[in-house]
Amino acid sequence: MRIVKYFFVGGTAAVVDIGLFSIFASYLGWPWIPVSIATFTLATLTNYFLSIQFVFESGSRHKKHIEVIGVFIVSILALLVNQLVLYVSIEMLGLHLILSKIIATGVVFFWNYYGRSKFVF
Repeated sequence: MRIVKYFFVGGTAAVVDIGLFSIFASYLGWPWIPVSIATFTLATLTNYFLSIQFVFESGSRHKKHIEVIGVFIVSILALLVNQLVLYVSIEMLGLHLILSKIIATGVVFFWNYYGRSKFVF
C-alpha cells in the first residue's frame, strides 16, 4: 500500500519537476543542465514534505535532521542518474527535452522509493 501512496506523491513531485523544466528549459530556452538541477531540487522538497505527510512516518527511524540529510543523500544519487539520463537522451540521442525529462524521472522514481524506504524512513 505504501508504494501506491508513494506513486501519487512521486507523481505530484514529477509534475512539479517536469512542469517547471518544461517552462524554463523548453519554453523559455534556458540551459537544460542548471534548470534540471533546480527543478529536481524543488521536486525533491515537494516529495519530502508530501512523503512525511502521506507515506512515511517521519522520525520513526532517525532524528529529523538525520532524516533530511538521508533524503538529500538518496536524492543526490538520483540527481546524478537523472543528469546522466538527460545528457544521453538530449545530447547523444537527440531526443526532445520533455521526453528526455520524462524518461529520466521514470528511471529515478524507483531508486527514490527504495532508498527512502530502506535507508531513511
